[in-house]
Amino acid sequence: MAQKIKVAIAGINGRFGRATAKAILADKELELVGGFGKPGASYAGSDIGELTGSGKTGVLVGESFLDMLDFNKPDVVLDFTEADAAIETAKLALERGVRPVVGTSGLDPEAIKLLEATAKKLKMGGMVVPNFSLGAVLMMEFAKEAARHFPHVEVVEMHNTGKKDAPSGTAMFTARKIAEVGGNFNPPVDEKELLDGARGGRHSSGVHVHSLRLPGLLSHQEVIFGAEGEILTIRHDGLNTECYIRGILLAAKEVMKLDHLVIGLEKVLMGNSKEPSVV
Repeated sequence: MAQKIKVAIAGINGRFGRATAKAILADKELELVGGFGKPGASYAGSDIGELTGSGKTGVLVGESFLDMLDFNKPDVVLDFTEADAAIETAKLALERGVRPVVGTSGLDPEAIKLLEATAKKLKMGGMVVPNFSLGAVLMMEFAKEAARHFPHVEVVEMHNTGKKDAPSGTAMFTARKIAEVGGNFNPPVDEKELLDGARGGRHSSGVHVHSLRLPGLLSHQEVIFGAEGEILTIRHDGLNTECYIRGILLAAKEVMKLDHLVIGLEKVLMGNSKEPSVV
């Protein structure tokens, strides 16, 4: 029987951390060996299984990434924290032989490039994943293909009011994916904004990006293409955290096969992890 991949979770007490812990405990190829949250959190030292409602496991929550290493060294650390903390943890992980999988949005492109350089130097695998949903990944791939044929496109992303960054990481990644095909989208037209930002943010490629924040939403995005006489809409709706679990488990397993940093789940989903990543 193959040895299980040891996994730790950063942001263990968050919505994604809890759901992921339960999924790892039920997975035959993965072993949950640690987790941590914000420094000084009241739940530090508690049993991860009891914290996440999975029953006693004997695995304790650490105060920090380094504190957690005193309990057990993981092969992979899944990070669902905030941008600055995630970058710091990812760099520490690479330096200590642990493969990071970062699922945090709002990451600074320059910080990602630094992680790429670190991973390349150490020949360590890692992943930055804007969206773990397989449906969302396919949405972005389909949008990239459609962009070859439609010069007019706008992205509308919709999240609940707890979402801090706007646009979302998925929307920004979608705009960058569309820009990969080249060309200048949405040629300028004669228009006047009566309210600043009414036309949304404008990506360097010309793609307009709009952000909605409303109670009741979870994670939704439309990529809308237009041409004379037709509209093409590619939409994905994330209805609960379960839609991300398959992608999270896939990333935890596939990152073990890498010797460099990969950006985007599609790189392993489509089997092209050696292609240059879009930052």
